[in-house]
Amino acid sequence: MTPALTSHPADARVVVVGVGADGWTGLPVTVQQRLTDASVVLGSERQLALLPPVEGQRREAWGRPFAESLQGLLATHAASAPVVLASGDPLVSGIAGTLVRLLGPESVEVVPAVSSVALARARMGWPEETCAVVTVVGRRVERVLRELAPGRRIVVLSSDASTPAAVAALLVGSGHGATRMTALSDLGAPEEDRLVGTATTWDHDVPALHVLCLEVAGDTRSASWAAGLPDEVFDHDGQLTKRDLRASALSRLAPRPGELLWDVGAGAGSVGIEWMRAHTTCRTVAVERDPVRAARVRTNAARLGVPDLEVVEGGAPDALAGLPAPDAVFIGGGATAPGLIDVCLRALRPGGRLVVHGVTLETEVLLADARARHGGELTRIAVEHAAPLASFTGWDPARTVTQWSLQVRGRSAE
Repeated sequence: MTPALTSHPADARVVVVGVGADGWTGLPVTVQQRLTDASVVLGSERQLALLPPVEGQRREAWGRPFAESLQGLLATHAASAPVVLASGDPLVSGIAGTLVRLLGPESVEVVPAVSSVALARARMGWPEETCAVVTVVGRRVERVLRELAPGRRIVVLSSDASTPAAVAALLVGSGHGATRMTALSDLGAPEEDRLVGTATTWDHDVPALHVLCLEVAGDTRSASWAAGLPDEVFDHDGQLTKRDLRASALSRLAPRPGELLWDVGAGAGSVGIEWMRAHTTCRTVAVERDPVRAARVRTNAARLGVPDLEVVEGGAPDALAGLPAPDAVFIGGGATAPGLIDVCLRALRPGGRLVVHGVTLETEVLLADARARHGGELTRIAVEHAAPLASFTGWDPARTVTQWSLQVRGRSAE
């Protein structure tokens, strides 16, 4: 049942009402009355069809493209305090989040129903703390891949009827074909149904309105969120920040929820990808001059579960113009480009972090000078790995890397 109406903003311009699959009969009387009294109701054609006729009430369905239709209808009916219909809890991957961003929380009243996530967990018997929730509504389905680990439970908010087959293909391709998949359709409605299978054997036709539940089984190679994934999980042409150096850089970049990284001279994109894997709200803009490498960054990001990573093709510092201010910057290549370090320092938000790697004498001199001017930490990192040496084993040294790291305390480091 939908919870009873509680207090709401007095000046709300829009009321968003969550409706379950049981439709009108599942709404409390107080919510039914508000819908009956509304002069304008907006929603999808399916949602509007759930309401009984009301004489004189104006009802309009979303058009396409959705974003333009939404803003147009809101502008048209701004004076009418329209009621907007949503599925379940409108703030769970729903339209209420969009409206709050557009209008501000003081202008939006939300009346939630039981969310599809809560219903799915109830049907599966999964306590909230034992499972993750991933939405692919209007988003790339590869987002699911970030959450994979054997034994993990994942509730996927599907985009449409094609989502289960797409998820199954991703699971099989990543070595998780034994994952148990359960599609729960029309939750809360009389026609509610359940379809079960594994990723490898999945061949069900699933209704568009469903939630997908995964019980993950299989490969563990890319499961960790700790810094320093194995080098072999990245496709690269040699331009890769190797595992030990990547872990060192990320420990100093210190990803935090909601923050933005510039990965400059991204190469294979490994640092920016791991930054985004640290938390679902972390964001990366990878800047790469070479179009082949830029395409490779996109491929690596999708395969490792962060398909929303943004790639800018171009050389720095020119390609940095107009980008949103970063919370952290990693320069893995091209640090000697005139003015690059200064541009990055000026762009950083207060409290931002900068890490620069260099392998040449010229870059080392540049970083020593930067430390003299701005402070920070200068470190030389030499890594050797055991490798065959004739019939014995010896140490195979990689190029020594000079790392300069700095945290900006004020407006800038200048």
